[in-house]
Amino acid sequence: MNEHKKVFSRIGFNYLLLALIPLIFQIIIVNIIALIDVNLIKNINVQTILGALTNYILILPVFVYLMGKIDSTTIPEEGVGIKRFITYIAISMVLMWVGSIIGIIITTILGNTVTDNIVNPIEKLIENSSIYINLLVITILAPIFEEIFFRKLLIDRTIKYGAKLSILLSALLFALFHGNLSQFFYAFLLGGFFAYIYIKTGKIIYTIICHLIVNFYGSVFSTFFNTAIHNINNQISMANAGDIAVVALYIISLIIFWSIGLYTIFKNYKNIKLNDSLREIYLEKPVQTVLLNVGMILFILYHIIVILQSINLI
Repeated sequence: MNEHKKVFSRIGFNYLLLALIPLIFQIIIVNIIALIDVNLIKNINVQTILGALTNYILILPVFVYLMGKIDSTTIPEEGVGIKRFITYIAISMVLMWVGSIIGIIITTILGNTVTDNIVNPIEKLIENSSIYINLLVITILAPIFEEIFFRKLLIDRTIKYGAKLSILLSALLFALFHGNLSQFFYAFLLGGFFAYIYIKTGKIIYTIICHLIVNFYGSVFSTFFNTAIHNINNQISMANAGDIAVVALYIISLIIFWSIGLYTIFKNYKNIKLNDSLREIYLEKPVQTVLLNVGMILFILYHIIVILQSINLI
């Protein structure tokens, strides 16, 4: 195995451990909680907080240590104006909805043909957990930690192989890591776009904010929207002004984001230039080097199994 293949194999192993070590943490903590009150484990809010604790907070120092053993490159920082940043947010919203639609279509087809009805785990979580827990975990913690894991720590260690490779790898690992088909497609699109933003600007804060806004719309704001629609439909003659305002704000903001995002994409897609100035190494066989190694193969196989289990195929 050549030195570059070893680098990507180590990366694959590290991301596999990023998925497995939290399971060990969860087993330990769940057993401790069970000694106190076994009913707490059945509480969806407790489960959500436990997931955030093990998947983000406790694993962070371990993962930073593991990735720290791989040489990294510092990406030069470049600020962006408010106008360009708004286009980043708008494009992120478009990609989220496009990816979500693709996911819905594919899971619906699978649900009607080869397996039972497929449930989106994130939707189930949002519907059953507290709005405040959603705000904390999905809207704040997830964007911060996931951008560190899948953009900062990954791209700093792969940018020397080229921007295109870093973007595609970030998108693929991020999508697979979600572990279900419903989220795979929009996670892939958003993961790739967030990687592009980070490489272009060198500032992880930009991708965190974009990620935060996307998650806010998909969890907290959508919950308020669905509740408002329900209230209006069931009490049409007594429609609360607040409910109408929520629905109007949600729809208008999406129209604005979609208009800006689609306009920017169709206007500039031919002129997109990747920042490849940090590329030092040219791989003769990039697919074989990056993916066909022990670490990456194990990571991919593990998450394919998880995804197949999520759609009841195994």
